[in-house]
Amino acid sequence: MKVLRRSGFLLLACSVFLYPAAFAAEPADADYQRVVDRAYEAFKDVSEGNNADYIPILATVPSEMFGIVIATRDGKIFTAGEQDYRFSIQSVSKPFTAALIMARQGPQAIREKIGVEPTGLPFNSKLALEIHEQRSVNPMVNAGAIAAVSLVDAESEEERWNLVHDNIEGFAGAELPVLEEVYRSEIETAFGNRGIANLLYSYERLYSDPEEALRVYTRQCSIGINTRDLAIMGATLANEGVNPLTGRRMLPAEHVPELLAIMAAAGFYDESGEWMYSAGLPSKTGVGGGIVSVVPGKFAIAAFSPRLNEAGNSVRAMRAIRMIAGELGVGLYGPNPD
Repeated sequence: MKVLRRSGFLLLACSVFLYPAAFAAEPADADYQRVVDRAYEAFKDVSEGNNADYIPILATVPSEMFGIVIATRDGKIFTAGEQDYRFSIQSVSKPFTAALIMARQGPQAIREKIGVEPTGLPFNSKLALEIHEQRSVNPMVNAGAIAAVSLVDAESEEERWNLVHDNIEGFAGAELPVLEEVYRSEIETAFGNRGIANLLYSYERLYSDPEEALRVYTRQCSIGINTRDLAIMGATLANEGVNPLTGRRMLPAEHVPELLAIMAAAGFYDESGEWMYSAGLPSKTGVGGGIVSVVPGKFAIAAFSPRLNEAGNSVRAMRAIRMIAGELGVGLYGPNPD
């Protein structure tokens, strides 16, 4: 903080922006449990939306599944509904592999070799590669996420996969299996992502063999996770990059704001602007039905339900998280009740 003197007045100029949420009173344990229970009761009977079916196996997930978990930066857990069911992580994995690149190569590698701008187009758009000069654009969409996997410094496909898998398990603080049925279903129908990988390679914006990158990326998306695991992953970011259960540092604290900024800009597919307008939290969503949102310095909210809206976001999960953020008044830009 710099102190400026002008015309006899003492002016304070803060050199670092502090999130309004950081000034809010810390909720009591009873408050956390209360809002989780209220959100579950409010949305457990919502029947809007449909399971993703472009990956055939996802259409078979029980559509009435619904769970909500808050995990605080000191490892306290508050739950409602289904917290143990393993679903495929899908695109919720993307920020965590971006974090791996940041941790090992620095955030400049993301900016220079992938990009940080939102596309304004669907997450699986091939048109975005043609109209944006950076091609991959950002690591929260498929093109950028495939590029991020290819950026992992590895001598073999096995080493690349092991680094990606260990990193995601480190964020969760748990062993996470690959759901092999999901992987087979996804790789057998990965025509669009295969096209994206090859386009990136032709533009010199992919940094490994395209088929290797595609396989590792698809396996990453097929990791099985439950709502509690996902909340801990978010709480690791809320805790400045340190897993609150294991104490393992997953991302240098100085790089957490950059990762959260990318999540805020593009983590909700092409509804990211609407999400930040109404909920005000950096988040990542996936077509498996999971969403994780981060309140920096405090806690994370994770929710899971497989019914999706047209943008590919879980209807119940997004409504639950938005309600919790509003009731606790923790939007980054100030209380933002919906």
